[in-house]
Amino acid sequence: MFDFNSLLHFSHAYCVAICAALVPLNLLATILTIVLTGLRRPSAEVLKVSGVAIAFAGMMVLHVLTWFAVGVVMVPTYVLLTLGTVCFAVNAWAILHPSSLQRLLNRLTEAAKQSFPALG
Repeated sequence: MFDFNSLLHFSHAYCVAICAALVPLNLLATILTIVLTGLRRPSAEVLKVSGVAIAFAGMMVLHVLTWFAVGVVMVPTYVLLTLGTVCFAVNAWAILHPSSLQRLLNRLTEAAKQSFPALG
């Protein structure tokens, strides 16, 4: 049988290492999803990358929830929860409705080109 107390203890004992790994993995995987979606790569490719990114975001949220379970309510827990939730939402958006994400990225690209003519 699965022992949740062991998982909770592991999450708390190695919190710094878990966060040191999951924060950059979340950011890199989500940025890669955004780039692949903006470049209009095949949906199978975007699905693979965003699936991995969603797994990282889910692990981040579960890790933070273990801290909420023991009553640790501090700014870093909210920041990490927000990061995991936003990464999860962006990756889900890339899977469920990539065309609207592509439109947003195109608008942002055009706005950046107008604001910074040297870029493009």
